Amino acid sequence: MHVKIRRLGHGTGLDLPAYQSAQAAGMDLYAAVDASLMIAPGARAMVPTGIAIALDAGYEAQVRPRSGLAARNGVTVLNTPGTIDADYRGEIKVILINLGDAPFEVARGDRIAQIVVHPVARVEWNEVDELEESARGDGGFGSSGRT
Repeated sequence: MHVKIRRLGHGTGLDLPAYQSAQAAGMDLYAAVDASLMIAPGARAMVPTGIAIALDAGYEAQVRPRSGLAARNGVTVLNTPGTIDADYRGEIKVILINLGDAPFEVARGDRIAQIVVHPVARVEWNEVDELEESARGDGGFGSSGRT
């Protein structure tokens, strides 16, 4: 699949999103900050990536956390997954939150999140008075137990 990507002025010199291994599902997104950005514990920041994309109709891109940032620093994507709709043409920005206990520095070119592109199913609602029964029924929020 080919996706049009536009590098914005403040993204000059940064790598485009890229897979880091042959079977990776996500491509890394890079911080397009001019100067280092410090995120205090409990704080959040919207970090620019310096890119905009044009997806085909019927696709979305999801912005997801990088497991290493979460495991080592307690830093994750706040609205995960963040959805980029096919008709959005603005800059991709990542809302990072520092859930760790130490300030976290974001420097230009840091890998801050990953982006995954996949198809989206479009639905039409068919309102009914009753739903068919299932083995699970209305059990949710941990009702299936822990293993």
